[in-house]
Amino acid sequence: MTIELTYLAAVLILALVQILLPAAGRTARYGLKWNAGPRDADVPPPGRITGRLERAQANLYETLPLFIGAVLVAYLAGRTGAMTAWGAALYFWARLIYIPLYAFGVPVVRSLIWLASLAGLLLILAALFI
Repeated sequence: MTIELTYLAAVLILALVQILLPAAGRTARYGLKWNAGPRDADVPPPGRITGRLERAQANLYETLPLFIGAVLVAYLAGRTGAMTAWGAALYFWARLIYIPLYAFGVPVVRSLIWLASLAGLLLILAALFI
């Protein structure tokens, strides 16, 4: 398996973790009965950190399809190499670092890390045309 596909698999695991983190926060706040039930009743907003984890998850899902597509196109087109490997690594590590920065409300640095993940995605896309 190429390094790009390995990072793709790692990003998919990260996406799963990002589903579980806010779910755990909601369960802690509202209880197991709520979690196992139909969730029909209105509930107060999630806690501050859980809300941030939900937004971090949504943020990942904005670029995740692009990352998946870029990695798969690069792989299928035989355009993998140093640029795509660095891009995939940069995307993964930036997305990983982004989670606690967002959860704990770290401004500016969080945005810079998001830009780093975008740069990783752009490296992969650029490799398709160079």
